[in-house]
Amino acid sequence: MPKLPRRARTSSALANRRIRGYVGHVGRLPFTFLILLAGCVSQHGGIAAPTTAPTKIDRFAGEYRFLSNFYPATVVYEGLTYPDSEHAYQSAKTLNMDERRRIAALPTPAEAKRAGEALKYRADWPQVKYQVMLDCVRDKFTRNPELRAKLLATGNSYLEEGNTWGDRVWGVYAGQGTNWLGKILMQVRTELRN
Repeated sequence: MPKLPRRARTSSALANRRIRGYVGHVGRLPFTFLILLAGCVSQHGGIAAPTTAPTKIDRFAGEYRFLSNFYPATVVYEGLTYPDSEHAYQSAKTLNMDERRRIAALPTPAEAKRAGEALKYRADWPQVKYQVMLDCVRDKFTRNPELRAKLLATGNSYLEEGNTWGDRVWGVYAGQGTNWLGKILMQVRTELRN
């Protein structure tokens, strides 16, 4: 049997002492539980948090709210700075820079969305809207290191923008939808890994 490096031997011995300490506190535990516990003891002596991401993240809320376009995170798109990717995306529906600046200044992403929906869309919008969303999301996660780390921490989870407002293009509603936002997030995550 190969000899472990000193650090590994020390860590292993420390973990074994911690396990024995837990057993002393809780009495006789089944062997299977002890094996599971051994894998969860942190370097500080407590129980470590799980480190694996779920198989599927199906709502961009709670701890995964950062995946939402409404999450506050600076985005720069075509020379203008926006408070979040929703503002940037909605303003791109027009080529009028005054309108874009007006939308960028709106106080909430919900107001930006309403303003964007009220615009007369640029002629090429159906052809460019997916690329615009990719550019906005890519900028959000490359410009903001803490969000980049959170996106990468989703591992290989399937990202799905489950919603209750009926969006079947960018997300999934009532089990149906193309989930373009989720697909774009997974593409950006793959790019950031490489």
